[in-house]
Amino acid sequence: MRDLKIPGQRHPEKARRPDTAQPRKPDWIRVKAPTSKGYFETQRIVRENKLVTVCEEAGCPNAGECWAQGHATMMIMGEICTRGCTFCNVATGKPQALDMFEPGRVADAVQKLGLNHVVVTSVDRDDLDDGGAEHFAQTIRAIRHRAPGTTIEILTPDFLHCEDSVLETVVAAKPDVFNHNLETVPGLYPAVRPGARYFHSLRLLQRAKEVDPSMFTKSGIMVGLGEERQAVHQVMDDMRAADVDFLTIGQYLQPTPKHHAVARFVTPEDFAAYEKAAYGKGFLMVSATPLTRSSYHAGDDFARLREARQARLA
Repeated sequence: MRDLKIPGQRHPEKARRPDTAQPRKPDWIRVKAPTSKGYFETQRIVRENKLVTVCEEAGCPNAGECWAQGHATMMIMGEICTRGCTFCNVATGKPQALDMFEPGRVADAVQKLGLNHVVVTSVDRDDLDDGGAEHFAQTIRAIRHRAPGTTIEILTPDFLHCEDSVLETVVAAKPDVFNHNLETVPGLYPAVRPGARYFHSLRLLQRAKEVDPSMFTKSGIMVGLGEERQAVHQVMDDMRAADVDFLTIGQYLQPTPKHHAVARFVTPEDFAAYEKAAYGKGFLMVSATPLTRSSYHAGDDFARLREARQARLA
C-alpha cells in the first residue's frame, strides 16, 4: 500500500534526482506554527467532510494564518496528480476514480465554515477526457446551491490534452474568478513545469475572458527559481495581452531536497518593485510579496478587485 507521507512514495518520479541543499530562509520568510482555536476548528471541518486541501498537500507556509480565519483552499479530484512538476509537493502517480459525492461535501464545508469567498483548485487529471472540467462545474453549482452568498474562485489545470470546449463547461458554471497559474517564465518550463506549455496556458486565460468578458481572470508565478528580472516583466506583458486582471507573485520555497533548488531569496524590495511595475502595466490587482500564494487573502483581494474594476469603469 502506497504511503503518501513518505517522500519517496509521494514523489516516485523524483527518487533518482540528486539532493540539493535547501538554503536557510531569511527572516522575512519565516512563519509561526499554528496554535489557534480557529485553526483546529477548520481542520476538524475539513477532516469530517473528508476533503483534501492544497494548503496541506502543497505545504503552504500560510496555512496557520488562513485556517485560523476559517479559510481553506479546497483541492478536488483526489490528492494524486498526473504531472511531475519539479517545484510541487503534491503527490504524483495514477489517481483514483472521481468521487461523485465530492462536490456536495465541498459545498457542505463551505457552508459550515461560513466562507464569504472560497478558492477551489485541483490536481492535474490528464487521465480524464475532459481534464475534470465537468467535476469543477458540478462543484461550483453545488456551492452556489448550498452557499449562495459565497463568491467562488477556481484555480484550474491547463486542460492541455482536452477539446477546447471543456473550458466553456467550466466558465458556463459562472465562477467569479478564473485562475490558472503560469508558475514561472517560459524559459524555465522544461526544468520546472515539463508537462505544461507556456503559450497554451496563456491562451487558456485569454479564452476564458473571451468566453465570459465579465469574469475576472487571475494568474501567478513564483520567483527565486533562477529567472531573470526582464523575463518576469515579459510574463507580465504576456498576461496583460491576454487581458488577465489579477497577478500574484510569490517566493518559491523548496519542499524537499529532491525538488527544484531555490536559486535565491528575492528581497521584499524587489517584490515591491515588481508590484509597482505590474500596476504600471495595467493590472487591476497585484499581490507581490515573499509569502504571496494564489489563494492568500483571496477574499479581501477579490473585494478590492471588484472595487478596482468599478473605479476604472467610472
